[in-house]
Amino acid sequence: MAVTALEPLLERTLAGLGLQLADFEYINKGSMLRVFIEKEHEMNAEAIGGGITIADCEAASRQLQRVLEVEGVRYDRLEVSSPGLDRPLCKPADFMRFAGSKVDVKMRTRDESGRKRFTGLLRGEAGGVATLEVEGRDVALRLDEMDRARLVPDLPAKAGPAMKGKK
Repeated sequence: MAVTALEPLLERTLAGLGLQLADFEYINKGSMLRVFIEKEHEMNAEAIGGGITIADCEAASRQLQRVLEVEGVRYDRLEVSSPGLDRPLCKPADFMRFAGSKVDVKMRTRDESGRKRFTGLLRGEAGGVATLEVEGRDVALRLDEMDRARLVPDLPAKAGPAMKGKK
């Protein structure tokens, strides 16, 4: 089955479990199929990485194994997991959904200033172009020219030496 035909199959299968396809990839020359899932209700940036449990991954894995076998999809190993806190942004809808979040984008080619990598606040997406606020200015980046785009997790800073031993 072609990769383009696989995406709707994965989406339909996961939707029946109340899950959503975040991304998928074939690796190791197509022998391993890696599927990233999230819950349908996780539609805002505050829910990133939360909600997916081991039980969700197990249920999705069991259901996908059945469906993929029936559909004749070839793979040696299936891996199902959450996209994580640094989830990739793949679809135009991802760039709208996570507007207001910090992102790291690597472009395939350099811009006029020689830059390939941009980290900034995602403003949104329109017409295949994502807008980021980088160093106080808005930068327009074409989605079809991106090598990769990921969320930058907003993790709390670790306690310094003064906090050690205090409860």
